[in-house]
Amino acid sequence: MLNSLALIFLAGLSLAAICQRIKLPRIIGMLVTGIMLGPFVLDLFDPSILGISSELRRMALVIILIKAGLSLNISDLKKVGRPAILMSFLPAVFEILAFVFLAPTILKVTRIEASIIGAVLGAVSPAVVVPRMVQLMEEKYGTNKSIPQMILAGASLDDVFVIVLFTTFIGMAQGESASVMDFINIPVSIISGILIGAAAGFFLAWFFETNYSHKNLVRNSMKVIIVLGTAFLLLAVEEWLENILPVSGLLAIMSMAMVLAMRSVPEVTKRLQEKYGKLWIAAEVILFVLVGAAVDIRYTLEAGAGAVLMIFIGLVCRSIGTWLCMLGTNLNKKEKLYCVIAYLPKATVQAAIGSVPLSLGLSCGNIVLSVAVLSILITAPLGAIGMDLSYKKLLTK
Repeated sequence: MLNSLALIFLAGLSLAAICQRIKLPRIIGMLVTGIMLGPFVLDLFDPSILGISSELRRMALVIILIKAGLSLNISDLKKVGRPAILMSFLPAVFEILAFVFLAPTILKVTRIEASIIGAVLGAVSPAVVVPRMVQLMEEKYGTNKSIPQMILAGASLDDVFVIVLFTTFIGMAQGESASVMDFINIPVSIISGILIGAAAGFFLAWFFETNYSHKNLVRNSMKVIIVLGTAFLLLAVEEWLENILPVSGLLAIMSMAMVLAMRSVPEVTKRLQEKYGKLWIAAEVILFVLVGAAVDIRYTLEAGAGAVLMIFIGLVCRSIGTWLCMLGTNLNKKEKLYCVIAYLPKATVQAAIGSVPLSLGLSCGNIVLSVAVLSILITAPLGAIGMDLSYKKLLTK
């Protein structure tokens, strides 16, 4: 396993640096590293690290979500409440509907299989979007209109909505009937996640403050470990309560970090942000190299031109949905265009659930995985390059 970690860090950082030098996003180098060294090309990774790949990716995602939560301001979120809520489902709905109506003709699949493909592709990638929104908040681009906060909130809720739909469509493909409770669980999981995370944030702030008042100083490095451990516990709570109460673990983590930031001294919050920023340097490499390793490049050849066409049609419909979310806001055309670009990339969710239909033995498994892989290879670089090259031109500092 250690030699695989050495390859992940050294090769991943090297290719990332090369991409940065030629003005490409660093994640492209990391994705390429994972694809080339992964089991489907050179097969240089130890099976033991591939066996825990999904857990390592979740750990990396947790780190950037904590950093995002520490950077978010609740008063800023209040300003963008309505468009953020719309962005949590409307762009995904437009993209899924595009697949439902057009994929049966273009990809020669059934309507329910088209729904599954649409649900897999419907989620924006928090791994690509969140770090860039955190960067915008740190550099103060678009923050006068709370644009990065709005995209951050919408992208976090978007995944919850899409994964619930995906689970429902998979059940229908297996002959199960769709339950009304499946759709009721969407807002329930969002609200419960926010409340449980807020409670954890209040507790952590109280714990740190109580220790400080009793002269038992908790070092910032120790706080980082305690917060990280609590975040992992919140993910576990999501699994423990799975059959009792639907909970969004990722939203709980973000909510915890937001409340902790709100209840802590600004200097402490700033130090925690810096600590998690340093942790993210390593976590980013692990996340994107392992996402690349999960990409079976062979399936891109099976997908064909029809899949590429369908992906771009889905992106156009998604962009229309994103633009509609901005109606009635004080954003100008350039700022709305940036929001559209920020909602293009797909990577983490597609790598996580793209292979599920195939593992369940569904007849559409191969085509779902093929389109998921192709969408990562097309949209992750497209969205990342678009955001990196456009934010200084489209947003106000």
